[in-house]
Amino acid sequence: MLFLRSVLFTLWFAAVTLAMGVIALPLLVGPRKLAAAFSGLWARIVLWGLKLFAGIDMRVTGPVPKGPFLVASKHMSTWDTLAIYLVLGDPAIVLKRSLLLIPFFGWFVGKTAAIPIDRAAGASALRFMAKAAEQVLAQGRPVVIFPEGTRQKPGAPPAYKPGVAGLYGQLGVACVPVAHNSGAHWQGFWKRPGTITLAFLEPIPPGLKRAAFMPILEERIESATRALLG
Repeated sequence: MLFLRSVLFTLWFAAVTLAMGVIALPLLVGPRKLAAAFSGLWARIVLWGLKLFAGIDMRVTGPVPKGPFLVASKHMSTWDTLAIYLVLGDPAIVLKRSLLLIPFFGWFVGKTAAIPIDRAAGASALRFMAKAAEQVLAQGRPVVIFPEGTRQKPGAPPAYKPGVAGLYGQLGVACVPVAHNSGAHWQGFWKRPGTITLAFLEPIPPGLKRAAFMPILEERIESATRALLG
């Protein structure tokens, strides 16, 4: 049954992405807001299929931030990007530049929500990321970053990168930590039934030094993640 559920959702994901992507291709040369509205609809339909075929539901806890905030989230699966984009409405997401090359998914993310970074660029990547994030915040939109930079398996030792502290320090806004248990249900191809909880945690006020900010961020995200994973 688990294999069948996983296959059905994989087919659903591929079919929906291809069909909607082809239909909406003209939006890539139109206003960003139209493409963003389409991307939100796509994410909603994908997650609806996840519940229907794989038996994976979601719930949101904690106050959902609205406006110009920095949101720092645990990263375990593709679900994270879809759910956070949908719940926050119209955020910008810091991600690897290479992801923009993925047909349809990457094209629309690049059009609507991406702050692409080249990890090999060093300090210049941070400057570009901060400048792009400032423009997003000026529009009243939140910026999402995955502090570990890549997906981690449930229970893996945390591997937080300094980029989140650099961004937090330059932007001068509160940082909202986010924890979830998506890795217990979305494990690559395998989809295990259950409910994924997306938890918005107590915001970290602006103005902290890196040495104070990083331990607070890691402790809040990791302790909440452990509790959700059980």
